[in-house]
Amino acid sequence: MLLRYFYDEKLAHASYLVGCQAKGEAVVVDPMRNITPYVELAEKENLKIVGALETHIHADFVSGSRELANRFGTTMYISDEGDADWKYQNIDNVPHQLLKDGNQFTIGNLFFEVMHTPGHTPESISFLLTDRGGVADKPMGIFTGDFVFVGDIGRPDLLEKAAGIQGTSESGAKAMFRSIERFKTLPDYLQLWPAHGAGSACGKALGAVPSSTVGYEKQFNWAMQFDSETDFIEALLDGQPEPPYYFAVMKSVNKVGIELIENLLEVKFIESLGQVRELLQAGNQVIDTREADAFAKSHIAGTINIPFNQSFTNWAGWLVDYNKPLYLLINPATLDDVLIALRSVGIDQVLGYANVELMVELEGELDSYENVTPLEAKDMINQEDVYVLDVRNKTEFDAGHIKGADHIMLGTLLRRMDEVITDKKIIVQCQAGGRSAIATSVLKSKGIHNVVNMSGGYSRWLQDVK
Repeated sequence: MLLRYFYDEKLAHASYLVGCQAKGEAVVVDPMRNITPYVELAEKENLKIVGALETHIHADFVSGSRELANRFGTTMYISDEGDADWKYQNIDNVPHQLLKDGNQFTIGNLFFEVMHTPGHTPESISFLLTDRGGVADKPMGIFTGDFVFVGDIGRPDLLEKAAGIQGTSESGAKAMFRSIERFKTLPDYLQLWPAHGAGSACGKALGAVPSSTVGYEKQFNWAMQFDSETDFIEALLDGQPEPPYYFAVMKSVNKVGIELIENLLEVKFIESLGQVRELLQAGNQVIDTREADAFAKSHIAGTINIPFNQSFTNWAGWLVDYNKPLYLLINPATLDDVLIALRSVGIDQVLGYANVELMVELEGELDSYENVTPLEAKDMINQEDVYVLDVRNKTEFDAGHIKGADHIMLGTLLRRMDEVITDKKIIVQCQAGGRSAIATSVLKSKGIHNVVNMSGGYSRWLQDVK
């Protein structure tokens, strides 16, 4: 048996290729939309990808199952649990097998058994894997999707907070309690392969270790320590991070289907600064992907800065309007990687890009903003009538904040611009300075120029001021 782990750091998403070398067949578990890495490995190992296994309808990335089916005719192994609202659609022309609790199927010598594990979502399933290529007659591990992570479990409140389905948080938590009780009956030796690691918004305390065992999680996962359903539900729902707006979009596209990548419009090169300004004047979205310091020194007025780093996909999903075309200011060498990142969360209306370094070197009026230290920010607060805007998550703000600061979480800022006080000098801050830099660019893009970014954030404020 061959088992390979793939990890998208920008989404904290884990997927797996499982192959039977004796029969030359393989499947991918919870595939990402960019299927190239799976194809390259399969070719290298002389395997044919024959299936894609989905643990549930994902909310945080676009699944690659339909891409695999289009290219290779692979079978989608998908859940048939949950009510009518949680059934896959538009699959009549796609090879598929609907699965319920206890169903079994084989890929070569690989034997899979389905376990219904609702809680994160009603249709969530896990896959127990037995390698029958030798003498084994018991499973060696379980693909848990967003059910059990290393050190955490899947959150049950996404349907209510992201998809707007009222009353599902508590019912999901109750279902999760029952699923966890069933999980505890599994053998300790089973390896555990989850769909996410640290940084994912699908839980609140995910570990950075790629895998674990059932026995280890029983002993040390915080969610496994409850006997009382009431106490479990209270602990599970408390302190969950804000779900990105794009989660609702992902739920829809993974349920209904999305345009295949091969059918997307070509991304055209933009040659002049004048063209970029015309796009901005017409109300188009333009994102500058440089690091925050470079953007602060010089940028085209009206653009938003989302640095192309590990957090890029998340903040793009929060801040990009999916209903409008998007244009990019980038290093052209990164175009393919940027497109992969954007398309992984369904941002497909990318129509053009420009060489950002050439744009900001051209003559013409460019914009900038100032970074201030916490000590400088303190002096401004003491001497001026200023407005402090904290753009961290609510849990961070509640744990401690600058006295008098207003809280608007970064991802929600564009939709809450009417709450921003603009007749005072604005000091924007977060925990370390990265999110506040993005927020400062958002405010600048909306014509608010009396704004500075507090470098070092609240962490440095505590160190230097408090």
